[in-house]
Amino acid sequence: MSLSSTAIEPLSFRKALGHYASGITVITSHIDDQPLGFTCQSFYSVSMNPPLVSFSVMSSSASYPGIRQAGRFAVNILSDEQAGISNQFARQGTDKWRGVQWQASPLGNPIIAGSLHWLDCEIHAEHAAGDHLIVIGEVKALNLQEATATQPLLYFKGQYCNLAG
Repeated sequence: MSLSSTAIEPLSFRKALGHYASGITVITSHIDDQPLGFTCQSFYSVSMNPPLVSFSVMSSSASYPGIRQAGRFAVNILSDEQAGISNQFARQGTDKWRGVQWQASPLGNPIIAGSLHWLDCEIHAEHAAGDHLIVIGEVKALNLQEATATQPLLYFKGQYCNLAG
């Protein structure tokens, strides 16, 4: 049997990808006086000129249609002290914003208090990719915090971890 004819079992695929450490973000927007958001670990830079970033989201996401309609989003890069925020925004069917302090970005997107950094973006392009959408945003504003003892929230092998361990 050749490799090209071997089906990849979804759980094995997920486990293999879990060996790639990633940061955790919360993608947010605001439309009709409602803040929107979801946890996203599939975020990356695309281009320096123009400044583009990208994230992937499930096609069935309940939050993304509103973000698409708004035409803009913020990327909240979470600190290692925000595992609770990550878990809260990963849940569907709950009030994700309960107890979350935030302020509006220059584009009007929610910036979650305590985030390590944030990027304010306008949707530049969207591409269907299997059961996900690849969303590309052009960065219009950002906030780079001064160096502190705060570290990023990382995800590796199905759990949160830190740079030290």
